[in-house]
Amino acid sequence: MSGLDGGRRRVLLTGAGGQLGRVIAQAWADRVDLTALGRADLDITNDDAVARVVESVRPDLVVNCAAYNDVDGAEDAAVEALDTNAFGVDALARATAAVDAVLVHYSTDFVFDGLASSPYTEDARPGPGSVYAASKLLGEWFAAACPRHYVLRVESLFGGPAARSSVDRIKERLQAGGEARVFHDRTVSPSYVEDVARATWSLVERTAPAGVYHCVNEGATTWLELGRELNRLLGGRGTLVPVSVDEVPLRARRPRYAALANAKLERLGVRMPTWQDALARYIMQTGQAGPA
Repeated sequence: MSGLDGGRRRVLLTGAGGQLGRVIAQAWADRVDLTALGRADLDITNDDAVARVVESVRPDLVVNCAAYNDVDGAEDAAVEALDTNAFGVDALARATAAVDAVLVHYSTDFVFDGLASSPYTEDARPGPGSVYAASKLLGEWFAAACPRHYVLRVESLFGGPAARSSVDRIKERLQAGGEARVFHDRTVSPSYVEDVARATWSLVERTAPAGVYHCVNEGATTWLELGRELNRLLGGRGTLVPVSVDEVPLRARRPRYAALANAKLERLGVRMPTWQDALARYIMQTGQAGPA
């Protein structure tokens, strides 16, 4: 484990073609000896392939960004969701433990029931309300098969070269002067991929205690409030249409209140910027800010 004791770390990154994976690959490339694998390179649902790759690379750190993220599709594709979000994580955790490495895995706010009135802390009782949510919660538990593991719960990811989340789609509609339908009755804590990548590095650097950590931008907001801030940053080009969760036919249940608190990161001295600050940096980075 010389890499984690001061030398240059060997990092195996799975799901490297996704939104978060691409940003981590770019942000860490100069700091580590990186092996970045997309789905075509390594399907984490193949236990034998996972074991072979991990044994071959012998990383100090495995970062898993691979996920089945089709929340509604998972209702009719439970096997596929479980294969990637749960059993694939189990394979990675066992292979990572076998080479005495550290595992980083990402989970979601969807593991909670959404009935809270203040941000969920890491020790709040989960209550998944969909197949997707249950598969992600199982993945958290399977990650613990690796003694040295970090499970980071992120939420409403946005930004990066593979941007395709809800925040990204709202921005695209507003900057084009179009109309964006946004929930006025769902509360979230969005996560800027650049900040998640930075916080993940800080967590590993500190050799923090193993376990579950929340990793979102500070603060809670409804999708309507977030849309208004985006529209302001873009110069008020678009139109927001508030809608209720009950008005939209969704296959999978969404938690109404899904804000997370970064209690454990804060105790380590890792501070996440506010969601407003993150949105402003996101818009500035894309060069699409409106007139002041």
